[in-house]
Amino acid sequence: MDFNQLQNQLNLSFNQIDLLKQAFMHTSYVNEHRDQNLEDNERLEFLGDAVLELAVSQYLYREYKNMSEGELTKFRANIVCEPSLEQFAKELELYDYLLLGKGEEKSGGRERPSLLADAFEALIGAIYLDQGFDSVIQFLKEFIFPKIEPGAFSHAMDYKTQLQEKVQQQGEQVMYEIVDEIGPAHNRKFIAKVFVGENEKGEGQGRTKKEAEQEAAQKALKLFD
Repeated sequence: MDFNQLQNQLNLSFNQIDLLKQAFMHTSYVNEHRDQNLEDNERLEFLGDAVLELAVSQYLYREYKNMSEGELTKFRANIVCEPSLEQFAKELELYDYLLLGKGEEKSGGRERPSLLADAFEALIGAIYLDQGFDSVIQFLKEFIFPKIEPGAFSHAMDYKTQLQEKVQQQGEQVMYEIVDEIGPAHNRKFIAKVFVGENEKGEGQGRTKKEAEQEAAQKALKLFD
């Protein structure tokens, strides 16, 4: 992976290039290179999640002075949810730089929404540690904030509603089931399955049960296309 190229692509200049690499290092890669004493991106993701939420909160507070607290909260949730972060990662072509284990690579990990969203948050965490909060704001001003406007992210959390509407037309019922929880307590991932009638139609994962259900619904919707 050419991380110098990534820096040029994102207009960044890291003091600690290993920190940038770590932002893209999945646990599967670390497990296959135990002799190298590497650290995966989960802690950076944890930090980046908090930094990103603060940065977006600050931006919305300053830009949308007429919005109520409830409106700002909902707007922020739509921006920092997994589907939106996945889209940011894709637009920045971060998938090219993911460091994955062989099994994860073969199973399509490079296109997995949760991994892309995690990498974006880990990148934010790495920028913060390497250069501080102002550099995070500058990065977001260049690549993310211009995309933010009311309604721009309303679709991100609406896959369940879309699926419900389609299924109702067929006289069926939608049911969701959380089938597993993985990862440490501070970085829990939930696995959800969606059923239409008695038939399983999709599986998703996310940092919350709702996000996992949203991803499952998104996959199920593709069956209707």
